[in-house]
Amino acid sequence: MTEGTGSDRSLDSPAATIDDRRPPLAVGAAVVFIACLVPPVSTYARRYEFVEALQFSLLAVAVPALAVAGSPWRRLGLAAGLPPDDTQVGAPVGSLRWMDAVARGRRRHPELVRSFVFGALFLGVVTLWRIPPSVNALVGHPWLVGVEAVSLLVVGVGLWLELIESPPLSPRLSRPNRVALAAASMWAVWVLAYLVGLSHASWYHAYSHQPGRGLSLAADQQLTTGALWLAFGCAFIPVIFSNLIRWLQSEEDPDVEMHQLVRLERTRGRTWGGGQTSP
Repeated sequence: MTEGTGSDRSLDSPAATIDDRRPPLAVGAAVVFIACLVPPVSTYARRYEFVEALQFSLLAVAVPALAVAGSPWRRLGLAAGLPPDDTQVGAPVGSLRWMDAVARGRRRHPELVRSFVFGALFLGVVTLWRIPPSVNALVGHPWLVGVEAVSLLVVGVGLWLELIESPPLSPRLSRPNRVALAAASMWAVWVLAYLVGLSHASWYHAYSHQPGRGLSLAADQQLTTGALWLAFGCAFIPVIFSNLIRWLQSEEDPDVEMHQLVRLERTRGRTWGGGQTSP
């Protein structure tokens, strides 16, 4: 087969088949995002704690995870759609768009600290929107849901870019560190949900529970706990186990090996001059 353009090569590669499955995920993220902000979800979220918890869970993990997995960067004009090798190593800087340049930088300079900063931001924002004053404010001021949705989307996308592939971006963390970050993100919300479920008094006073009418306080709080546990477990447990299994199957983490190969190529290029590597 003769050598074609970058787009021709991408269509012939196995990665093209995977990319063909990504757009529906990005569309699903948009659909879920909108559904969380309009009736009936928005209406029932102001009446029942567990619906608000479900709305929160979808905005915090489902929408960002689907958006990152859907890799919409090329369709949004933020990436040029170059083959991975060209994007990460060989492409001239002038041919790269913003996401391509970010991807190149992440490959050449993987930084553990920056990755965990995104994790800390996610935990901080998630905790902020689960404490009683925030939830009570959401019930009394529905416009705050838009602020909640945008803030959760931003920090959620930042977190998931550290956990899963989103061409042309790749996670900077090694697989053991991805496991640790995903587990910490999941457990933090599980702890909050556990405290709500065990409480004998209402955490969120904006919700009224009248005996004999609708859900009882105990039932609503237990459903809230179940919704949070289920949503965050379904999102993070597959990430934890997939990275754990792949790490255990190899003596050396593939991501670390890739970083070493990139650094080796750059060193050879400087040694031989003019960007030429040894044959």
